Amino acid sequence: MRNSHLIAIGIAAAGLAAIPLVAATSSSAPTDLELITGIMQVVERDYVHPVGPDLLTKDALKGMLTRLDPHSDYMDEGEYRQAQADIGGKFGGIGIEISTQGGVPKVIAPIDGTPAAQAGIEPGDLIVSIGRLSTSGMDPAKIIGALRGNPGTEVTLTLSRGEKTPFDVTLKRSIIHAQSVKSRLEPDGLGYARISQFIGDTPKDLRQAIENLQRQAGGHLKGFVLDLRNDPGGLLTSAVGVAGDFLDGGTVVTIHGRHHGDDQVFKSDSNGDLLRGTPMVVLINGASASASEIVAGALQDQHRATVMGTQSFGKGSVQTIIPLKGHGALRLTIALYYTPSGRSIQGEGISPDVVVEAPKDEQVASAARLSEGTLNGAISNPGPLERASAAKTAKPAAGKAVYSPPMKPDLIGTARDAQLQAARSYLDRSASAD
Repeated sequence: MRNSHLIAIGIAAAGLAAIPLVAATSSSAPTDLELITGIMQVVERDYVHPVGPDLLTKDALKGMLTRLDPHSDYMDEGEYRQAQADIGGKFGGIGIEISTQGGVPKVIAPIDGTPAAQAGIEPGDLIVSIGRLSTSGMDPAKIIGALRGNPGTEVTLTLSRGEKTPFDVTLKRSIIHAQSVKSRLEPDGLGYARISQFIGDTPKDLRQAIENLQRQAGGHLKGFVLDLRNDPGGLLTSAVGVAGDFLDGGTVVTIHGRHHGDDQVFKSDSNGDLLRGTPMVVLINGASASASEIVAGALQDQHRATVMGTQSFGKGSVQTIIPLKGHGALRLTIALYYTPSGRSIQGEGISPDVVVEAPKDEQVASAARLSEGTLNGAISNPGPLERASAAKTAKPAAGKAVYSPPMKPDLIGTARDAQLQAARSYLDRSASAD
């Protein structure tokens, strides 16, 4: 064996033999691409079952991307089409946003009005099996594929929730028509709007909701609650649009990446505030992520709203989708989000100005911390953005970071919602002081 021209797999276990891997073109070690190609050839030739090059290429790309951070990935053509349907706010499935923890899918939040929410699935639930198939170590795309299917078909999940014995939940899949904005006028003249996720129509739907609330209130709201609890995020453009509905100019969010030339600053219109002069509270919790954190951070830094609740999730990274003609697309993390004062959201989230924890009997059963920073491979918080504009306000004196289990989804917005009642009391006091 010409050892100078071969790389072999070192074997120390009985019953296995060293296999020539790559014949280098010279006495030097093979290049990275030669190594990958050589390994694929060995697998195609010698693996116990036939494996085609298309599958190996797909899995190699997925392995490359998913090891970077929890949000980068390679999508084949089918997964790419599904991602486009998700962005449009209409797709088939059960209606949950998931991440992975220790190789097991974890629920960030169920989407309001979907089979998952109706079945009582809660933030923090671990999905340990789908249809009796263990999810441990399963590729994220396969997990999503297993959860989705034809409307009307059923899927059984085995969930682990805190210290409870794992239990089964059977759900009937449906077409998910995401209604992202729900609103109502409270009896005391306060407006309430809940955004369950940020999709393309969210800014338009919120403006319509505010218009309706003002008309019902006789032209003027005494206060306004924007509820972003259990909101897993969504489109950046929608977050900028929603924040701009409450701001008269100024920065909403800054995107800062590896290449300074790609940095972007998103600003609100100079006369964009639809509720100018109306006291406002933004509610967040540990299941408020991404786009919802952008909105909360912008309104907090610009001193437009009081943020109440508990520490948000901390998903402060930016992903772009790069189509590969005929071969799906890449979803790649390219930058981080920063609030107007230059704070990075990544891994830390937004600290509320007023900490209001849900009562113990209203919290989800899982006591595990729900945050980006606990995800395997999560990007560390890089600290504040040094190039923050002098026009930006100083960092607000936000409350202490409190990581607390979110409120049970079915209690949000109800008469038993203690955090909402705290927001109403705060706005009532503000109105009385005026």
